[in-house]
Amino acid sequence: MKTIFKRKLYDRLLQWKNERQGKTAILVEGARRVGKSTLVEQFAKKEYKSYILVDFNRASKDTIALFDDLTNLDLIFIILQNTYNVRLFDRKSLIVFDEVQQCPRARQAIKYLVADGRYDYIETGSLISIRKNTQDITIPSEEERVSMFPLDFEEFRWALGDTASIPLLRMSYDQKIPLGIAHRKKMEDFRLYMLVGGMPQAVSTYLTTNNLREVDATKRDIIRLYEEDFLKIDKSGKLGRLFKSIPAQLYRSAGRFVAFNTLGGVAEDTLIDLMQALSESKTTLFCYHCTDPNVGMSLNKDLSRYKIFLADTGLFVTLCFWDKDYTENVLYNKLLTNKLEANLGYIYENAIAQMLASAGNQLFYHTFPKDEKHNYEIDFLLSRGTKLVPIEVKSSGYRTHTSLDVFCKKYSSRVSQRYMIYTKDYAKDEQTILLPAYMTMFV
Repeated sequence: MKTIFKRKLYDRLLQWKNERQGKTAILVEGARRVGKSTLVEQFAKKEYKSYILVDFNRASKDTIALFDDLTNLDLIFIILQNTYNVRLFDRKSLIVFDEVQQCPRARQAIKYLVADGRYDYIETGSLISIRKNTQDITIPSEEERVSMFPLDFEEFRWALGDTASIPLLRMSYDQKIPLGIAHRKKMEDFRLYMLVGGMPQAVSTYLTTNNLREVDATKRDIIRLYEEDFLKIDKSGKLGRLFKSIPAQLYRSAGRFVAFNTLGGVAEDTLIDLMQALSESKTTLFCYHCTDPNVGMSLNKDLSRYKIFLADTGLFVTLCFWDKDYTENVLYNKLLTNKLEANLGYIYENAIAQMLASAGNQLFYHTFPKDEKHNYEIDFLLSRGTKLVPIEVKSSGYRTHTSLDVFCKKYSSRVSQRYMIYTKDYAKDEQTILLPAYMTMFV
C-alpha cells in the first residue's frame, strides 16, 4: 500500500480551486517520483464528487487521439467517461492529465476545455518544457503553473509523526532564543533528513525498514530512472554525465559549474540546450551569479555563470559516492554522528539550497575579488523588500564569516539582515545572526 504524505502544496491547490472556480487549469511541475500524481489524486478524491485521471504514460492511442480534434467536446467527454467508467458532474468533477508532456495536444486543449467551463483541470508533468514536447503547440494562457519539490524538512517531520518540532523552532527563531540542550537533537533530526532526503519513496522506505542501506537502494533506483529519462532526451549521454558530475563540481569549490570539466569541448548551442533540459527536468536547482547585488537580482544574473545543486539532498548524498556500494557506510555514519570532514561541507550547501528553493526563493550567489588569485563568495543572496539578505554556509561550528563582513561593508546600504548558517546553536555575532541549519526555512 502506497504511503500518502501530507504536502503543503495541497493548500495551494485548494486555493486555486476555490478562487479560480474553473477559470484556469493548474499545472503541477516537478521531477519524476516527487509525488505529483499521488498528491493530485488525493486532492481529487477529497475535493470533488468524481474525477478522471488520464495517465498519458499508459493511455491508449485512441484516448490520446481524442485531443487531435476539439470540434465536439461533448463527444470527448462521453468517450472519457465510458473509457474510465466514471460519471462527470458539471462544476463538481475534475479531469487530471497526468504526465501531460506525453500528449502535447491535450495540454494545448486546455484553452478550450477551460472555456467550456464544465469541469476543473489539473495537469502534472516532468521535463514539461523541453522544446520537442511544446514546439508544435500553443501553450495555453489559461494554465497556472506551480512547482512541487521533494518533502521539505517540516513535511519530513510530519511523515515521522512529529507535528510539534517546527512550530517550536519557529517560536525560538522569532524570539531569538537558543535551544540549549535541545539543539543537539534537532541537528540529529536534520542530519537524518539530509541522509534520507525528501523523495516520497525514500521516506517511505525509511519508515518501513528503518534501514539506511535500504533507503540508499531506493535512491539509487530513482537516480537510474533519471538517467533513463535523460537518455530519452539526449542519446549521447552528455546530459546524464552532467547530472552525475554535480557533486564533484561543488566539491571543487570553483565558484561556478564548468561543463568542460565533464564533457570537454562542446558547441555553445548544444551546451545551452543541455543545461536547459537539466534545469527543466526539475531534478536540479540552478543558482546564478548576480553581477550587481541588488533587489532586482533577476535583472543582473549572469546566465553563463552558475552553480548546480540537486533538488533533493538525499539523492545528492547517494550520488556523491555513486561508485561505492551503499557509500561504504562512511558518509552515512559520519553524517549521523556529526563527524563530517570540512571538505564534505558542500553537502550542507546543497541542503541549504534545497530548503531555500522549497520556501519559494530564487537562488543567486555573488563573488568579488579578494586579491589577484582569490575571491570572496556569498553563498546565497535573497531579496527581502527593498533590501538584500546575504547568507554564508559553514558545515562546522566556527564563527568566522569574513566574506559576509566584507560584503556587508561594501554594500551596507543594500543589506537588511545577514546570516551565517552553520551546525551550532542560535547565536549573534555583532550584526551577523548565526543560524543552525534546521532554521533555514525561516529566513
